[in-house]
Amino acid sequence: MLLPGKVYAHEHIPIDLSEVKQNEDCHLDTIDQVIAEFKDLYHKGVRNVISMTNKGMGRNIPYANKVAKESGINIVQCTGFYQDAFLPIEVFRLSVSQLAEQMIKDIEVGIKGTDVKAGVIGEIATSKGQWTAAEEKVFQAAVIAQKETGCPISTHTSIGTLGHEQVAFFKRHQADLSHIVIGHVDLTGSADYVLEMLKTGVNVEFDTIGKNNYMPDATRVEMLKKIEKAGFTDQVVLSMDITRKSHLKVNGGNGYAYLLDSFIPQLKRAGISETFINKMLEENPQRIYGDINA
Repeated sequence: MLLPGKVYAHEHIPIDLSEVKQNEDCHLDTIDQVIAEFKDLYHKGVRNVISMTNKGMGRNIPYANKVAKESGINIVQCTGFYQDAFLPIEVFRLSVSQLAEQMIKDIEVGIKGTDVKAGVIGEIATSKGQWTAAEEKVFQAAVIAQKETGCPISTHTSIGTLGHEQVAFFKRHQADLSHIVIGHVDLTGSADYVLEMLKTGVNVEFDTIGKNNYMPDATRVEMLKKIEKAGFTDQVVLSMDITRKSHLKVNGGNGYAYLLDSFIPQLKRAGISETFINKMLEENPQRIYGDINA
């Protein structure tokens, strides 16, 4: 279960995409800097961070455990596989049922070599504007694992694409939409697009906050205003998806606290209610992730 308090619903403790991206900045392994920022988050009321670093993304349980111990923040681990370009060879070699068995073991027994149990299936991904056969295998396995364990699923949509298609897949396979989170929907830039997903009962994640090179925060604010007006306040969670050394405050980036120190004040100035803000930061993620292994 989660600790009472605020939740960052999509981060990476740590992450390493540097080999595929050919960019060392994409290896976020500066543990002392991360711990310092997490201590600051703790003082601001954050008690839980969902780490979406799965196999193939540089998952490192001892690293995450040290961050948690030093900062006091509960870090929830995940199981699953990411986007096609980052998939380990086993995804191509194993069957759907075998992949599902791996996920179930991570959830019920512990992630390989540790006694840490995964609390979320994620971030499972589709590529930009396309859904590869290997990615579909992962989604199929994730649904099997969810049905077996009740574990929530969190997804990656590349630059906001294929969100509707992901929802349609989950509906077709009779997954539990109330415990599915469609990620990176803020990058669509369209409240109407997101509202169509919310009407199905699925949850959505505004999780690239502060990445104004992808989408201005002003657009995110307007989207959330429309979502609140439409009455879908129970299905939205927030995070920043910090994945690079340069994203950290000490290196000139926004840092993890930007969500609380800058974005939340923007929401308040725009007239978004304290009730909705509290739901996004606490009540909604506590509902989605609250009954899982932590």
